[in-house]
Amino acid sequence: MLQFEQTFMDFLIEHQERFNRTYHFLILMNSILNSAKRIQFYYQTGALHGSLGLAGSVNVQGEDVMQMDDIANELVKHYLRRSGRVVHAVSEEEEEIIPMNVEGGRYFVYYDPMDGSSNVPHNLPIGFMFGIAKRNLEGPEDFHLRAGREYIASGMFVIPTGTFTLAFREAGCWRFHIDETMNYVKPTRMALPEGRRTWEISYNSANRDYYDAAVQKWLAENERKYAFRYMGSLAGDFHRILTNGGMFLYPAIVNHPDPKKNRPSGKLRLMYEAAVVAFMCREAGGSAVDERGRDLLDVAPEKPHQRTALYVGSGPLVEEIGGILRKS
Repeated sequence: MLQFEQTFMDFLIEHQERFNRTYHFLILMNSILNSAKRIQFYYQTGALHGSLGLAGSVNVQGEDVMQMDDIANELVKHYLRRSGRVVHAVSEEEEEIIPMNVEGGRYFVYYDPMDGSSNVPHNLPIGFMFGIAKRNLEGPEDFHLRAGREYIASGMFVIPTGTFTLAFREAGCWRFHIDETMNYVKPTRMALPEGRRTWEISYNSANRDYYDAAVQKWLAENERKYAFRYMGSLAGDFHRILTNGGMFLYPAIVNHPDPKKNRPSGKLRLMYEAAVVAFMCREAGGSAVDERGRDLLDVAPEKPHQRTALYVGSGPLVEEIGGILRKS
């Protein structure tokens, strides 16, 4: 017997019709899907084409750029612009906001075309992450940078494993898997498990001595209760948390012996990394806070590449560490 799995686009059409929404979002998501499929292809064939090495430049974050960073960024820009639905975009790879269809567009897109670039030379998983906000359609648009609370959707592709997770505002978090025809299929609603048996803690343990003393104390008292996993890619690590529960944390670095290596504001980018997973996590029943214990979705960005600390995952763990952070 033939097996027919529901495709992502069929799922999305039904979703838009159920909530009486326009097809503009379908066109935007088609451009994002095309980007992801192309990134997947270039990553899978990169070793053959010699495109998995360094590009010989440094990005706005002060990080060495991989050739795949450049390729992924150009792919996403091309397809977003071609959609005709994007007012402007913010990319991790570009210092300035990228104007696209300023007059006729409906959406703002904030994206990291290749999260976890250090995994590229080793053919380990990386991510393509994005958040989407809608322009003001009822009055003048001031083009302000949106907080996560204002997103209408956020998502991530884990490449080359072929999984895609997308969350809609107040409509759940869903995961899809790529099939042999390069279609994303089989929607599965994601919900963080309440039982703690599968919960994991994920963080860069090499930095633990440099965290705030209260965070170090919490880790010492609690981390042995849970499995420890860390992949070095936010998309990959959060993918596991979303399935198994627990918490991913990237605290601020405040006690490094080399003061130049301290990051009191955190390292992750707010708009296209932290807010993206915080939005997905909320729709899956979890939460996220920053180093001050604030709900991360309420943090209003003041600049495109603003950094933040991140604690995201199962509600009880995030609420516990959030209470500690608010007191410290």
